[in-house]
Amino acid sequence: MRSEQKLARARRRTRRRTIATVTVGAIAALGILTTNVAAAADSTLTDEGRPAGYASTPAAKTDALATALASLDTQGTSATAKATLAAGETALADAEAVVSEMSSSGLDFGSAKTTIDTEPLAEAVEEMSDTGLLPAFLFVELAQTVKAQTEIVGDHVVDLRETLTEAVAEKAAADAAAAAAAEAQRQAEAAAEAQRQAEAAAAALAAVNTPAGAKSYAQQLASQQYGWGGDQFSCLVSLWQKESGWNYQAYNPSGATGIPQSLPGSKMASSGADWQTNAATQIAWGLGYISSVYGAPCAAWGHSQATNWY
Repeated sequence: MRSEQKLARARRRTRRRTIATVTVGAIAALGILTTNVAAAADSTLTDEGRPAGYASTPAAKTDALATALASLDTQGTSATAKATLAAGETALADAEAVVSEMSSSGLDFGSAKTTIDTEPLAEAVEEMSDTGLLPAFLFVELAQTVKAQTEIVGDHVVDLRETLTEAVAEKAAADAAAAAAAEAQRQAEAAAEAQRQAEAAAAALAAVNTPAGAKSYAQQLASQQYGWGGDQFSCLVSLWQKESGWNYQAYNPSGATGIPQSLPGSKMASSGADWQTNAATQIAWGLGYISSVYGAPCAAWGHSQATNWY
């Protein structure tokens, strides 16, 4: 297809050069004819009968024709014509740019146009660039064609640019909405997880704050953290049963507090700020105290039996 278009353009240029040659030849012939007629007229007029400033010699008339042709050429290559050609080339570049942007954007333009037919303008610009031999009246007509096609292509560029801008904005809005939805979902899931953990913690706290729950937690922690077996745990059960009955709210007028009867109770803050409400915190502190002072629960239980305190 492109080779056929190039061939057609080449044929048009050949025809234009032929027309240009004939036209220039005709203009030149007209000049010669005018000169001959004027010369004949000179032979019938006296010097007194000629208008003032009338060129009587063939050389003067040839100069006048050259001036006229130069005037025509100046009109054809004027700044306005050059500006028209430049505008056409710019429109072609703009059209190529916006079509390329739309093609590479990956956006969905629906049924909107995404291409521009620039062939008429491209041909007119190419013809205008190659018409060095055309007379002024043909050149002006071609320039008008370029101007008209430039306006058409320019309008299409504006339309496609608006379509692209709208599509980009819609995509950005859709992406923002999707991101907002994803963030909302993430926050909802995080809130649900926090709620689940809070409920699990509350359930665990409620369980450990019972005597049975406190014993179960103490046995697990004594084994995992200190390696104490069933015999040591049996001593621990007896010791804290005597001290508090495994009640995390136990309080002695002396100031001893909680399951291990810490004196004062605030000592247990080293194991957690919730020492007043959480049996697990009290147990953690109590096991640490027994390990550091007596080495094991049975030694602490023996001391308690002998002195009534530990």
